[in-house]
Amino acid sequence: MKGNILIVDDEEMIRELIHITLTKEGFTCHQAASAEEGLDIINSTKLDMALLDIMMPGRSGIDLLKDIKQSTPDTTVLMITAMNDMDTALSCIHFGAEDYITKPFNLDRVLLTVKNTMEKRRLVQENREYQANLEQKVREQTEVIRTVMGEINLAYEHTLAALIRALDAREKEVGSHSERVMAYARLLAEAAGVDDRGRSILAKGSLLHDIGKIGVSDNILLKPGKLDAAEWECMREHPAVGFEILTGIGYFAGAAELVLSHHERYDGAGYPNGLSGEAIPISARIFALVDTLDAMTSDRPYRKALSFQAVREEVVSCSGRQFDPKLVEVFLAIPKGAWETAAGKQLL
Repeated sequence: MKGNILIVDDEEMIRELIHITLTKEGFTCHQAASAEEGLDIINSTKLDMALLDIMMPGRSGIDLLKDIKQSTPDTTVLMITAMNDMDTALSCIHFGAEDYITKPFNLDRVLLTVKNTMEKRRLVQENREYQANLEQKVREQTEVIRTVMGEINLAYEHTLAALIRALDAREKEVGSHSERVMAYARLLAEAAGVDDRGRSILAKGSLLHDIGKIGVSDNILLKPGKLDAAEWECMREHPAVGFEILTGIGYFAGAAELVLSHHERYDGAGYPNGLSGEAIPISARIFALVDTLDAMTSDRPYRKALSFQAVREEVVSCSGRQFDPKLVEVFLAIPKGAWETAAGKQLL
């Protein structure tokens, strides 16, 4: 079946001529002598096309055109009009008609117009279906990509965690210093109003902050006594080494900044670039505080862990010199229990 077509005209002879012509070509045709009859058929039958006479007793073809476009907008409409009523026919295009046929008409011309219009309708519908299918495929592929990227990110994180544990073990850290600092950094960043993206970057940078020590020899890194000037100079290179390791990897773009700046001081006395104040990335300013928290509350070969109160006193003492004063206020407002929950350990 080529399509369902409604023919609405108050002249029976015209309806029959069009009906016979279109039926021979495989179309299924329905006839109506008025707009009211036509509307009944429209409401009960799924139509592909309607041919509407403009001038009919009672409601006009224009009224029926408006009804069709309101109730079944996908139905294609051709208007039938007399030669002296072209302006009205053209105005019907504005109301949604696809084209018009003029009386008296050539049946071959009518058939050609119907075929061309139906073919155009078919192409439009196929394109609409293609677009809908394409959008669905894009959604499906996007979901696949999201899943894969999530798995890749998870693999990144697991690999990094293993690497960082190995680095911490190399320095004989008890537990995982880097992972505790990362947890502390997330807590302080959230309290400071850092957004989700910023917290994610901060977490990566905190975890990787000492990755540059991979380039420091064990003789220096594990030396039990004080470092001499040459050894200290070598040790001071680890932020830049870490930055070089990460800087070419887009995944670590923001984290690399923290790695480079995590030994800078608020008063400008840090290294490697002597940055001061807000010229230091906020991630590094946050890190400075939480690194001190973990360092002071962890056992060291030369001393036992200090109390949380001692950390608070040190932070206050170094505010404006080592630490950002605004972040110090945020740090001090976070209760001890929150820090313990973040790190998963009790503080003295």
